[in-house]
Amino acid sequence: MTFYIFNRKGRCQYYHEWQRLKPVRQGAGSQEEDFKLMFGLCWSMRALATAIDPKSPSMKQMGAPMRIGDGCSFNSIKTSSFKLQFLESPSGLKASWRMPGSGGQPCWGAGCFVLTTDPSVGSMVEQLQYIYASLFVELVVKNPLYTPGEPFLFEPFSAALNKYMRALGLLS
Repeated sequence: MTFYIFNRKGRCQYYHEWQRLKPVRQGAGSQEEDFKLMFGLCWSMRALATAIDPKSPSMKQMGAPMRIGDGCSFNSIKTSSFKLQFLESPSGLKASWRMPGSGGQPCWGAGCFVLTTDPSVGSMVEQLQYIYASLFVELVVKNPLYTPGEPFLFEPFSAALNKYMRALGLLS
């Protein structure tokens, strides 16, 4: 399982890896390429969801600029081996969880969360909202050492994230 936080421009601000069955070099090739692929997938899915939104009074062209919260949003993508779950924060922060299947408000310089779990895991939207509001905002945004939009590594955030993931039963 891995976790990414991206700013609205696609720069990875935070990355944590618990378990990754397929090494990066066998997939994307490099950590930077992995970050680009994950952000690109999220951006493309959001653009596609907005472009084909049947409830939208005016269909936007795929890739057209959108403000945070505009258009249709997507919450998840499910494959036979993983489920990628996505939450876009009010500020446009992008964060990503990645757990390969084992067979079984104000602008703070950031925009969406993505969690990849086993395909059998239900919706994690509420849990991602909790991570954003209670962990990221409280332990990162309010940290005087944090520069919005820039990479960070704050031990209290990492420890709280690990504790929460264990409480959810996603880590052993």
